Amino acid sequence: MLRKAKIAVFVSGGGTNLQALIDAEKSGIIKSGTLSLVVSNNEDAYALTRAQNAGIKTAVVSKKALGSQAAFEEGLVSVLSENKIDLIILAGFMCILSENFTKRFPKRIINVHPSLIPSFCGKGFYGLRVHEAAIEYGVKVTGATVHFVNEIPDGGEIILQKAVEIQETDTPETLQKRVMQEAEWLLLPRAAEMVSAEIVK
Repeated sequence: MLRKAKIAVFVSGGGTNLQALIDAEKSGIIKSGTLSLVVSNNEDAYALTRAQNAGIKTAVVSKKALGSQAAFEEGLVSVLSENKIDLIILAGFMCILSENFTKRFPKRIINVHPSLIPSFCGKGFYGLRVHEAAIEYGVKVTGATVHFVNEIPDGGEIILQKAVEIQETDTPETLQKRVMQEAEWLLLPRAAEMVSAEIVK
């Protein structure tokens, strides 16, 4: 059996992107990697239930409980090394990671962002705010981007992008849903496979 990259998914909320990854592994889209661990900074995240239902090991590392960014990141590093993780996927993870953390894992952390970077990205652009900004600005096309993570929010090298047209009737909520269905849930598994394949080759 060929070695597979061990993947940890970092989550904070409902875990819809995590579900897309779970489904993609089941259907064989992700074949060079295996979802080995789901880590949340929020013990009430529904994503943890999704992971448990899929038989994936879970861990909670809370900044509030640990008291500082440094202690929080040390907690993350120790759970990653215990589980011999090769690749980290940020899937709706609502914590900024410092340079201290990201430089330990060069080209080993990927994130999905709900716009076509470099538009509507960086500090303060997350969740519905991204879609509100796209609609306010009047752009006709938005989408999603999967990129490597470095110390700059949304600043790492782009791996994949997919465009989604904005409809005149869109609200931030309807646009968020369509960007997830038409772009995020397709791109993230494909990027996970591409990076995993690189790691194990």
